[in-house]
Amino acid sequence: MTVLQEGRLRFSFPAGTLASKYDDWAHYRQQFNSAFGGTKAVDLLVADGEVSWLIEVKDYRLHSRTKPVDLAEEVALKVRDTLAGLVSAKFQNHDRNARVVARKVLAGKRLRIVLHLEQPARHTRLRPRAIDPAAVKKKLQGLLKALDAHPAVVDQHSLKADMRWNVTG
Repeated sequence: MTVLQEGRLRFSFPAGTLASKYDDWAHYRQQFNSAFGGTKAVDLLVADGEVSWLIEVKDYRLHSRTKPVDLAEEVALKVRDTLAGLVSAKFQNHDRNARVVARKVLAGKRLRIVLHLEQPARHTRLRPRAIDPAAVKKKLQGLLKALDAHPAVVDQHSLKADMRWNVTG
């Protein structure tokens, strides 16, 4: 079992699943991030059998979103830059483990994209549920249709059956 911590969330992946925090890779931070005037990165990469997962994690339970850019557009840019970074890592990475993950993710037969979105459980005027997951999913479908016609927007209580991981926190 692999366990990855992203902020206050703990992702647990079953044995046989290859999972990694892409934005922590030295290749991304020290080599690829400065390419092209700066790049973005999704949080987690997962290779599970023939399926490769790119997971972006947003947790707005404590702090509201303040970025002016649209959330779906931000995720789409991170996916694009991550895929380019994976190609670079496959060929230019000095870290053997990261190179193995890059190769395994790129070798997948199906790419799945997930926005893991946590929002306050109780909605108040001070802490409203500001992001409509259905609207974000619809926009992601349009932006990412060439990569994944059915991107998912989930939280720790709504993971889909083919998402073979657990989230706590």
